[in-house]
Amino acid sequence: MKWNSIRTKLIVFMLIATIIPIVATMFVTYLYTTQSLRTRTVQENANLLYQGQRNLADLLNDLNRSSSTIYSNAELFRLLEGGYDDPQSSSRVYAALSYISTSIPDIYQVYLYENVNRRATLLTLNTPKRSFDTEPYKDILLNIDRSLAVQKTHMSHIYGFAAIQPNYPPEPVFTLHRRIEKVPSSEVIGYLAIDVKLSALTEIVEHLYEVNREKVYIVDDRGDVIYSDEESQLGLPLEADWYEQQIAVSGESQGNFEQDNNVFIYQRLDKAGANWTLVKQIPVSYLNKEANKAVAINLLLLAISLMIIVGATIFITVRITAPIKQLNRYMNQIQSGNLNVDIRPASNDEIGAVMIRFRGMMNTINNLILREYKLELANKTNQLRAMQAQINPHFLNNTLQIIGTLALELGAQRIYALLSALAKMMHYSMHNQDKSVTLQDELDHVKAYIELQKERFENRFEYHEQVQDSVLPATMPKMILQPIVENYFKHGMDRSKSDGLVTLRATQDDSGKITIVIENNGHPIPEYQLALLRQQIEETQREKFNPGDEQHGQLGASIGLANVLLRLKLVYGGSAALQIENLEPAGVRITLSLAIKSEEDR
Repeated sequence: MKWNSIRTKLIVFMLIATIIPIVATMFVTYLYTTQSLRTRTVQENANLLYQGQRNLADLLNDLNRSSSTIYSNAELFRLLEGGYDDPQSSSRVYAALSYISTSIPDIYQVYLYENVNRRATLLTLNTPKRSFDTEPYKDILLNIDRSLAVQKTHMSHIYGFAAIQPNYPPEPVFTLHRRIEKVPSSEVIGYLAIDVKLSALTEIVEHLYEVNREKVYIVDDRGDVIYSDEESQLGLPLEADWYEQQIAVSGESQGNFEQDNNVFIYQRLDKAGANWTLVKQIPVSYLNKEANKAVAINLLLLAISLMIIVGATIFITVRITAPIKQLNRYMNQIQSGNLNVDIRPASNDEIGAVMIRFRGMMNTINNLILREYKLELANKTNQLRAMQAQINPHFLNNTLQIIGTLALELGAQRIYALLSALAKMMHYSMHNQDKSVTLQDELDHVKAYIELQKERFENRFEYHEQVQDSVLPATMPKMILQPIVENYFKHGMDRSKSDGLVTLRATQDDSGKITIVIENNGHPIPEYQLALLRQQIEETQREKFNPGDEQHGQLGASIGLANVLLRLKLVYGGSAALQIENLEPAGVRITLSLAIKSEEDR
């Protein structure tokens, strides 16, 4: 194919005009989808981590309350102060530790050291062990400067005791350490340590992420890992750039960031001696999974569309250019001297019309009389078509009036009322040259529309109108109120009920500003659609308008809320405003604010 041929140009330009918009649309849709999914996922996971933080705080508070029973148990506290050493006191210590160990299901063991008589007691899964004349275990003294502290995750041990029978295998635990003081003084009379199984954290954390796809960490204020689904990291410092560069230096209680192709969301917790940070790691590839799936589907659809487009483009261009090539062959024959060429139109479009004209020209040359006859016949046919085209909507309007009169004569009052309402609406819409009407005209049009809807919905709703007489002469663009009222019947009306209500109020303040409020008690607009509508209206409100702009004039013919506002702003500029809101418990309110000129001042 030659580039200077119409067929080649049509194929190339049609392919460009179809492929580029499709690819651009896919690219923009992908970017918007990924960003939207990322924002929504971050928000949802932030809420999820907050709930997880609340559950962890409840667990730590329960541990704190359990350890505080040392102070509330007066008999035990007296034993710790006095250092009694007899079977009865040992029994009471065992009972107190047994109560603590059973207060929370995931407590593994409880350790108590008494300073006065230098005695240590360990209760592991209801198995007691005592040691006399001994020093407190070394882990107890790690946080000796704090009355309450939580030790990082470690493997359980027997606090220096000899092997316990039965021999319980060690498992990961974290420990709550409490320093027991002789209140009100600060004299230390003992130490309490509660080992809690890591399963207590697992039961909370496992609801916060998807295993094998996402990761969750609990890190203390020293950067040591309290919880991770990788057991090799438990109790070790979290050596990760994203933690040291973002979370460790951040003073915020919560936040999120993206690094190393992962999205990180964190929430801090400071309860019962634990200063923890709950971190969730989500791979960006997992976030974009749905978007990538949509892209794959779009690519498949694009491939199918391209095949269809290429085939259709070639088919259409061949159909368009074939008559041109045929006409060119006719001209070549005539140029060679054959004036009696049988010219047959190859299509019914403009090219076919050119061939018809060309054939007519040749027939004129060959037979002037025959040409004149055909032209005369064509003129008669065109005159007949012109006469038929004179039947316009006015005929239908007049016919409706005749039918209405006949219905009135036959006593069908309701049919007459409905026909009258329909005739008013047709008459109102036929006068397209009327660009501005009064508010009274708009209200009459709305009433006619309501009359027809009452018959359609069998009086399942009521219409109330409260309008000040002073605003009736005010002028406005045509077809402003009826599209707003129509939205109730299209989207908001509950057809299963018969208590529908539509209210229209119009008032004018001292400054001449007119406010029109249209309310209904139908279904409220879903929040995401309401937000989208408000955004569209806000963009329309901020836009600079030129009343002479042809594009805006065409958009003003739409019945959408944004286009209603657009038409009002084209006429009244910045004084026009539109608000939309949901009502409680149901319904929608639309408010128009206008500085409308009266018919006398227009």
